[in-house]
Amino acid sequence: MPPTEPGGSQRVDPMPVSLALEEIITAGVRPHLSNPLSAKFGTILAGERTLNRRQEIVACGYVNDKRSSGAADHNVPFVAKIHPDTGNSFELVAIDDGSPNARLRVAGTCSEAGLPMPVAAP
Repeated sequence: MPPTEPGGSQRVDPMPVSLALEEIITAGVRPHLSNPLSAKFGTILAGERTLNRRQEIVACGYVNDKRSSGAADHNVPFVAKIHPDTGNSFELVAIDDGSPNARLRVAGTCSEAGLPMPVAAP
């Protein structure tokens, strides 16, 4: 178990992604995509921690966001938090929206939590 800091550790304890957790994550990410109905999610890694006395689950993964414009599909990395103590509320922390350094923000946040970004599907 990671060391405990005054508000909790930044690192998570890895956990399996249940079907229920996957549903929360996909439902939370889809509204942020250009074509949410055809999006295909890849591997999602998750872990839980207590931070500032609040339980949270951190999830890192990729989603293939099929472009409606006919442009090539692309794998979009994301990181999200789910708060089980508040009805599994969902918070999208970062997503590669095409802005400068967006991929680095996602990867950095996942790395700080101790979750390496899963390998994106080709």
